[in-house]
Amino acid sequence: MRLHSSALLLIGVLALAACNNPNRFGAGGAGADGAGGYGPGGIGSTGLGGANDPNSPAYFAQTVGDRVLFQVDQSTINPEARMILTGQGQWLASHPQYTAIIEGHADEQGTREYNLALGARRASAVQEFLVSQGVQPSRLRTVSYGKERPLQVCSEESCYAQNRRAVTVISVGAGS
Repeated sequence: MRLHSSALLLIGVLALAACNNPNRFGAGGAGADGAGGYGPGGIGSTGLGGANDPNSPAYFAQTVGDRVLFQVDQSTINPEARMILTGQGQWLASHPQYTAIIEGHADEQGTREYNLALGARRASAVQEFLVSQGVQPSRLRTVSYGKERPLQVCSEESCYAQNRRAVTVISVGAGS
């Protein structure tokens, strides 16, 4: 009986923990308030500073720029992305208390497997660029979402272009 009660209690705690912040990706999923969680209940409202504080993750996302875009089937860093990533590298160099997860994304064209691999190449390209800018590799992780987390859902080039991206998500914590 005691084991049964403990198991039920554990299941209940896990269920509540999974629901602790149902809006963690913002109102639009992984949109403008999404990946970094800067909307209500996100990083910007936790005392870590807002978009006007140059030391905050919200400032990083909105002013420095947290995302770079790619061409179709490419993981090459273009000149515009280079400028954004140079700013990211400078910000990260002056804020060693932060780590970053670099999310690789793709548009909906192609297979799930192909887009996961393409997202991984995009995230790795950004990681390599940031390391070349002096960011310690131990402060950076990569993850690929392929086509699973689109910003825009439509079968038009304007949507595809926004979904072909890498997003640098900042969090507090020492690298491993």
